[in-house]
Amino acid sequence: MKTIAFLAIVGDFAEDKDVAASLREKEIRPAIAAGENVILDFAGVTLATQSFVHALISDLLRTQGETVLNNIEFKNCVPGVKGIVETVVQYSLETMGEEAEKKTSLK
Repeated sequence: MKTIAFLAIVGDFAEDKDVAASLREKEIRPAIAAGENVILDFAGVTLATQSFVHALISDLLRTQGETVLNNIEFKNCVPGVKGIVETVVQYSLETMGEEAEKKTSLK
């Protein structure tokens, strides 16, 4: 199991989407590919931007599907951060469904 504690990396405001994308590619994606579960620990983070969370997980959802969420645990999220995570997950999954429908209708 891999744990990423955001407070030590981004402080109490998670906003840098480049840091999020780097964490996704260097930490999260390899851990999931190796069959590990990943804990995204937001303890001490009081706010996260939608662009940060999007860069962190949206590509994983698009490339691996909804089942990737079985390997990711969002821990210690304050209500505002939890709401952002839920919004990004919902948006990513809806976008995935729309893209699949477009591909099907083009055939």
